[in-house]
Amino acid sequence: MSIAVIAGLGNPGSKYQHTRHNIGFEVIEALADRLGAKWKAQAKFESEIAETTHGAQRLLLVKPQTFMNNSGRALGALMRYRRLDPANLLLIFDDITLDLARCKLSLTGSAGGHNGVADILSQLGPGFGRFRGGVGAKPHKSMDLADYVLSQFSTEERKLLAEQMPTYVAHLLRIIDSDFDTAMNTINQRNASEHERNQNQNL
Repeated sequence: MSIAVIAGLGNPGSKYQHTRHNIGFEVIEALADRLGAKWKAQAKFESEIAETTHGAQRLLLVKPQTFMNNSGRALGALMRYRRLDPANLLLIFDDITLDLARCKLSLTGSAGGHNGVADILSQLGPGFGRFRGGVGAKPHKSMDLADYVLSQFSTEERKLLAEQMPTYVAHLLRIIDSDFDTAMNTINQRNASEHERNQNQNL
């Protein structure tokens, strides 16, 4: 697959900054900084878009501004206008089934309860790449999922994410540079982070 569009999912507005559901925005903003890309609002696609290049590859970095549950409306309009297939899209979003600061790359599967991904599947169908950033599981099973994903990261969690962000960006560049299967095999190798090793030592 040839990646032409990389979209990070989140909710617009200061109210949602630094919440778990907005990790897609944070990761793609870090990628834009790395590539020197500048964001511009494009009302036609209800998104903020940054046009850039990496090597010979031209890229559109996208932050849908439709709020999470309507992400497919923005991306569907953009992909149809550009006459691009789902295989040209890489999506970045939060995943509560992965430990905080872990990540996983995949190509298939259901929305897994993620409303933003579900809306994109309804607009585009399957076939797009999925870069999932771990935000950790709910601290209590009884906690409402919406309350959890819209909660702020703690100071310690933010520090951990900041340490991990260069790795996320390196992974994204690897996906652009290599074939998807090779990138997936490399990225999905699970090596314990320093944070996890410290936790194990304290048990």
